[in-house]
Amino acid sequence: MTVSAPDIAALSTPAVVVDLAVAKRNVERFQEFADRLGLRVRPHIKTHKLPLMARLQLEAGAIGITCQKVSEAEAMLDGCPEIGDVLITYNILGADKLDHLAALARRVRLSVVADSATVIEGLATRFASEPAPLTVLVECNTGADRCGVGTPAAARDLARLIAARPGLVFGGLMTYPPAGGEAAVQAFMTTAKALIEAEGMAVPTISSGGTPSMMAAAAAPIVSEYRPGTYIYNDRSLVARGACGWDDCALHVLATVVSVPAPNRAIIDAGSKVLTSDLLGLTGYGHVLGRPDIAIDQLSEEHGRLTSTGPIELAVGDRLHIVPNHACVVTNMMDAVHLIGEDGAITAVPVAARGRVV
Repeated sequence: MTVSAPDIAALSTPAVVVDLAVAKRNVERFQEFADRLGLRVRPHIKTHKLPLMARLQLEAGAIGITCQKVSEAEAMLDGCPEIGDVLITYNILGADKLDHLAALARRVRLSVVADSATVIEGLATRFASEPAPLTVLVECNTGADRCGVGTPAAARDLARLIAARPGLVFGGLMTYPPAGGEAAVQAFMTTAKALIEAEGMAVPTISSGGTPSMMAAAAAPIVSEYRPGTYIYNDRSLVARGACGWDDCALHVLATVVSVPAPNRAIIDAGSKVLTSDLLGLTGYGHVLGRPDIAIDQLSEEHGRLTSTGPIELAVGDRLHIVPNHACVVTNMMDAVHLIGEDGAITAVPVAARGRVV
């Protein structure tokens, strides 16, 4: 990240800074790759939660966006009306959420997912009286063991149920696989698609996602749509997986050393409320750029502890750039991020979908 020192020096810390040039490069890199494969890109906005970043992704060639929650989608449309297509990849339950979903469907082309008859019945009951049907994809478990039906036959059965319900349209299959799970996606979806087509139904979309192995998407050619999220910023977990380098990390936490109580220990003003306690299989809570000898080995709410095997060589008042383990969580904990333009100018932008978790 290239920044203007006077601008950075003026920021109060802890602060989240995002290099727009790096973010744009990351987006364009995957879009160009997907275009060569004939793969539609529908980025997940949970990483940035910013309408202007969604606009950047659409301008690069994305067909629409992915959201996790209804309120998140509302915030994105409020800030970026040119979004024309939204997929919500979460089981939606409850009258209030369904009312908001119906209102959202009147604003944009909308799709959702379901992995049970209960969710499908709730959607059908609410949308039976709506002017247009709701598109529903069946969520499938291809190895991540989170949500999703466990077999292709179960996917077929839910597809049949969706197609039979007034107010709903079967839209295809969706999965969030583990990193490196392309072979399992290909096997599961090939079988499920054949079973559904044998029922006389089309499978318009097969949607997969995940930044860690997105550049291996060609190994699952049955997939027609891909939903990368963290790729726009990248983070320490992705560097550790070999998916990117430190120069590809657009988001940094800027922190100040507030105490050096021992020769090998320092304290920064960024704790778990900024860096997050997510480890994602790593040791420590972030990477201090330019100081691979330093470990962030402990977080409390407002303090981060830095240690070194030798003299830490930091002074009170020093500022550090830290690549967090998990960029998505960092975004959601900040009221605003500071965008650094190509000219070095810094603009504070409110995180529009921060806290939109219903």
